[in-house]
Amino acid sequence: MKYLKIPMDRVGVLIGHNGVTKKDLEKRSGIKINIDSKQGEISFNDQDSEDPLIVIKIENIIKAIGRGFSPQNALTLLDDDADFFIFDLQDYVGKKESHIRRIKSRIIGKEGKTRKVLEELTDSKISIYGTTISIISDVMKMNILKKAIDMILTGSKQATVYKFVEAQMKELRHAERYGY
Repeated sequence: MKYLKIPMDRVGVLIGHNGVTKKDLEKRSGIKINIDSKQGEISFNDQDSEDPLIVIKIENIIKAIGRGFSPQNALTLLDDDADFFIFDLQDYVGKKESHIRRIKSRIIGKEGKTRKVLEELTDSKISIYGTTISIISDVMKMNILKKAIDMILTGSKQATVYKFVEAQMKELRHAERYGY
């Protein structure tokens, strides 16, 4: 049995209107999901599936919805090429609210520009929720995006990070095209 906890304000999103999100997730995975909407606790039997990967995918989808992603974006994690990662901002700046707010604003950027540019350059999704930054990305692009966000969190200028991402993406496209 797997047990997860998500924020209370995200439980309704996981369930969906008339239970549609939960039902869709159960149908696609073949796993019955139990949601305690009073506590924000989710459980499912990891023995219900013959495919051990689907258990990890369902866990990541539930975590992604809990970290602020829409069900539509979270469901992209069913794809074998999709990956999910969570940065805990407290690991970078501690628990002081003003520091958390400052570092979140660096990732968001002026009028959302930094987040938007990173998402567009890497064809990924970024969610900033609570004290976390979460990303859904193609497996091949995940390390580039993780490094870029880490660079911003540790003080690099956005322009430096954009150049890094552009260079890495160019290299990745080149490698994919020529097969190395």
